[in-house]
Amino acid sequence: MASGLISYLDSIKARDPAARSRWEVLLYPGAWALAFHRLAHWLYGGELYWAARFVNHVGRFFTAIDIHPGAKIGRNFFIDHGFTVIGETAEIGDDVTIYQCVTLGGTNPADGIPGKRHPTISDGVIIGSGAQVLGPITVGAGARIGANSVVTKDVVPGATMVGIPARSTLVEANSGFVPYGTPCSERFDPATQQLEILKCEVETLRAKLAAYVDEREEGRKSA
Repeated sequence: MASGLISYLDSIKARDPAARSRWEVLLYPGAWALAFHRLAHWLYGGELYWAARFVNHVGRFFTAIDIHPGAKIGRNFFIDHGFTVIGETAEIGDDVTIYQCVTLGGTNPADGIPGKRHPTISDGVIIGSGAQVLGPITVGAGARIGANSVVTKDVVPGATMVGIPARSTLVEANSGFVPYGTPCSERFDPATQQLEILKCEVETLRAKLAAYVDEREEGRKSA
């Protein structure tokens, strides 16, 4: 258990340049929220729903992070700062990073049947501040969700999503992504974000046009 805790604290320290020691990470609200959730989820699995909810409310009071006891969370989950909401049927893989004010929300079925209504977040995903990931969708491994984006459809592995509604960009996996703002700018501005999306779409169209021209040229040569 001690080695597992040390490994978890080190995983957060590796992702947060502000963390100077494991002891400091132990004070993070995200770490405490996950600890409360582990207990609440264990109680929930034993069908002790009231007790699970009580632990959930205590954790939310102290951390300002609301994780439903039914949510399934993997290893090395890091919530930076807090003010996050995670729904009952959400599933989160390993090494996922979520910044502040993120919602993993659900749909409200007209027939009232609960079922799977929250997102599945695969391993290694990063979700920027203020993003909303809604419904029973899947965010593929290694994907990145830009700040303040609204995602309502499945995201392919490794994609970078920005905008409202979120659309895929051509941003490389290890460059240009800023979890506190848009992927192409360190300062968040809605107009700038839309401009960056349009630029990415133009680049995509240019690439398709170039490929089409090349195919035509090859066809003429073979003829």
